Amino acid sequence: MYLVDSNVWLELLLEQERAEEVAQFLQIVGTDELWITEFTIYSIGIIMTRLNKDEIFEDFLSDVLEDSGVKRVCLSIGDLKQVIQVARKFRLDFDDAYQYVAAEKNDLCLVSFDADFDRAEMGRRTPSEILAL
Repeated sequence: MYLVDSNVWLELLLEQERAEEVAQFLQIVGTDELWITEFTIYSIGIIMTRLNKDEIFEDFLSDVLEDSGVKRVCLSIGDLKQVIQVARKFRLDFDDAYQYVAAEKNDLCLVSFDADFDRAEMGRRTPSEILAL
């Protein structure tokens, strides 16, 4: 099962360079295997509304969260304390450490384009790396 990082979702939503790679990943991997953090949802909401793409964000909420069965992860206070430790240990930003702890806690493979995760024990995979397995 896979925890999909913010940058992967945004790549698709903003139609960026690797959007097709993300689209293929989402088509091939079943939505019952996908997870997303509350933090990612809020981050995407902030970015999309700042870019005046409110309708795209609403569609994302409906399509990905309400209709598809993608599971949500929310960390507890204890988990947030672990986020701080992970951030220090692997020199990650708070948002990256949050994703890392969420993936680790739920035994998920972290799907991200962010190479900062390569410094951490668990690492990450890109959508194309998962498709190549």
